Amino acid sequence: MRLKVLQNPCSHSLPVDGGNAPTRDGEPPINSRRMGMTSFPQPNMASSDASDGVKEALEGKKLKKTKHIVDESELLSVPDGWVEPAFTRDDNPRGLLEESSFATLFPKYREAYLKECWPLVERALGEGHIKASLDLIEGSMTVCTTRKTFDPYAIVRARDLIKLLARSVPFEQAVRILQDDVACDIIKVGTLVRNRERFVKRRQRLIGPKGSTLKALELLTNCYVMVQGNTVSALGPYNGLKEVRKVVMDTMKNIHPIYNIKMLMIKRELSKDPELRTQSWERFLPTFRHKNLNKRKEPKKKSVKKEYTPFPPAQPESQIDKELATGEFFLREHVKKRKKMEMIKVKQAEALTKKKEERNKAFIPPKEKPFQSKTPKAPTESKLDIQAIKDKVKKAKTKKLGAPPVNQTPPTSSTNKKKKSKNKG
Repeated sequence: MRLKVLQNPCSHSLPVDGGNAPTRDGEPPINSRRMGMTSFPQPNMASSDASDGVKEALEGKKLKKTKHIVDESELLSVPDGWVEPAFTRDDNPRGLLEESSFATLFPKYREAYLKECWPLVERALGEGHIKASLDLIEGSMTVCTTRKTFDPYAIVRARDLIKLLARSVPFEQAVRILQDDVACDIIKVGTLVRNRERFVKRRQRLIGPKGSTLKALELLTNCYVMVQGNTVSALGPYNGLKEVRKVVMDTMKNIHPIYNIKMLMIKRELSKDPELRTQSWERFLPTFRHKNLNKRKEPKKKSVKKEYTPFPPAQPESQIDKELATGEFFLREHVKKRKKMEMIKVKQAEALTKKKEERNKAFIPPKEKPFQSKTPKAPTESKLDIQAIKDKVKKAKTKKLGAPPVNQTPPTSSTNKKKKSKNKG
């Protein structure tokens, strides 16, 4: 059997590396080394081809790694002017499988405004095939998808729209949430400060005098900010919303918004320089230290601490010690009782006099103020210059305001005739 295998090696393909030889079905594998068979030597061409293939594989892996690194660096930088393509019906021609709906409540004072602008809301959501309903009895707004809805994110934008409308954001600003590059953030600030008066002051500090601080924040972040009640609603790009949230939270932590606005202005100027985009801006930004200027309130009554002494205070005198000091201890009992009765009578007499004085106060008439008759003052006689007054009247007749003085001319014949006719009549 061994000679046949050696004479005809092509009849069966034996393993080169001395492995198990092929057997029939159900038989155990036969090891060629145990049977005494020698493995056939491989030619040199095969070994060289294998080594070349390994080298090529390693080089290919290195090239893939370098390409992968280059691709990641390219992905990190977004080209200027790049806009994400809009989601159309061709991207999702079959639509949605299930119906999704969201509802939110609104306060009573928003009912009139929502009732007025609700047709505009339905028209704006109808473009994305979203159904909207307003329930004035329950005080809620509901949005849900339909069979024609193809954009799965449209219902999330509709949910944000009704949330903004409930938080007193006007429809002209809230409808911008339906755009792709616009997002919203509703910041809850009511629970950040415990004291209500302090919360109102800090919220007013965020708005600023005549809304100037809020307007500066809107210009620097390109966001619309609405402060209403216990929430702050922001609407705009994603980068701007991060800055708005940071400013609002710092303001509630007693950091004035003017510091953050100053930093935003510096960052805005630095972003215009293309060389500084990849560098750190810490050396340009100012550092503000928190100073606690509020001094501790001092009490009205200051308690002065006594000097420490290791000795205990002196023991108070007893009643017997006091009697010994005055000499009463050596008196007899009836003398002591007599002195006590005298002291009691003196105190009673003083109390009676005080009570009588208090009772007699009601019968004492109050002091009246002396009556002063109001007599008209005699007019002060002043000497009048009658001749000077007559001269002034004559000058006033001859002069007219804003015109030159009138020249005295002799009366004409017509005026004389009129005077005669009057005298006749």
